[in-house]
Amino acid sequence: MRPVEFTHESIIEAGQQLQAAGRNITGFALRQKVGGGNPTRLKQVWDEHQSNQVKTQAEPVADLPVEVAETVGAVSKALTERLASLAVELNDKAVKAAERRVHEVLRSAGEQQAQAERELADAAETVDDLEGKLDEVQAHAESLQIKLTEVQAINQAQAVELAQVRERITAIEAERTRFQKEAEELRAEVANHKKAAAAAAADFDQVRTELVAVKIKAEAVEQSHQEQRKTAAGEALRNAECVTQAEADRDTARKDASSAREDAAKLAGKLEAMQAQIADLMRVIAERQPAEPKATETAPTTVEPAAKTAKKS
Repeated sequence: MRPVEFTHESIIEAGQQLQAAGRNITGFALRQKVGGGNPTRLKQVWDEHQSNQVKTQAEPVADLPVEVAETVGAVSKALTERLASLAVELNDKAVKAAERRVHEVLRSAGEQQAQAERELADAAETVDDLEGKLDEVQAHAESLQIKLTEVQAINQAQAVELAQVRERITAIEAERTRFQKEAEELRAEVANHKKAAAAAAADFDQVRTELVAVKIKAEAVEQSHQEQRKTAAGEALRNAECVTQAEADRDTARKDASSAREDAAKLAGKLEAMQAQIADLMRVIAERQPAEPKATETAPTTVEPAAKTAKKS
């Protein structure tokens, strides 16, 4: 059995509030006040409450004493005669009472009809309210359906985008693997180039050392030639015969100087070739690793003046 949703106390309290507000107490009015329930049951509970308020408990009647009973018996005989005359009066009163009863029944029927009409009006008002709420609920449901369709479309688009992102991530992972492999190859190649550059730098240092030695030799020869010229000039004043020997020594010194210049020129050419190789190696290294400092580029600047000095000698 379905449990009662609203207690008698809450229904009676709602009816008292309607009564205090001066409103007609109907089943639908009680339903609106308590927030639900069966209007017929609500009105029945209220009517029972009203009838209980007007009921009076009958007090118990005590039995007559014996003397009073005898007196009543004697009087009853006298009253029997009186009953006949009272019968007519009672009949007349009964007819009149019946007429009054019929009038009261008609009046009660009118009140009940008016009560029913008020109940019907309240029911119509309640139906209108429920229809309005139903329209609101239907409109809200349609709005939610539209939003659900939009959310489903967005979810589908996001699923497509997610699949595309996953494909891009896969491609990026493959590309990253390829780049890592190429980076390892480039690191190995750079290491080889570094080794070659180190070897070239060692060769360059050796050439530079040889070039410095040639320069020193050329300077010594030139200095010796100048001293010989001074000695020859002094001896020419003292002895004309020594001029020929001095000129021969001069020619020999010039030949040695020329040989030294040729050696210096060859070493300078070799140095230029080494510099070109080093420049090519450094350019390749710079193209592979732009961030690494170019450590070997400073070497040619220190040797070039020596080469030029050797050429001038």
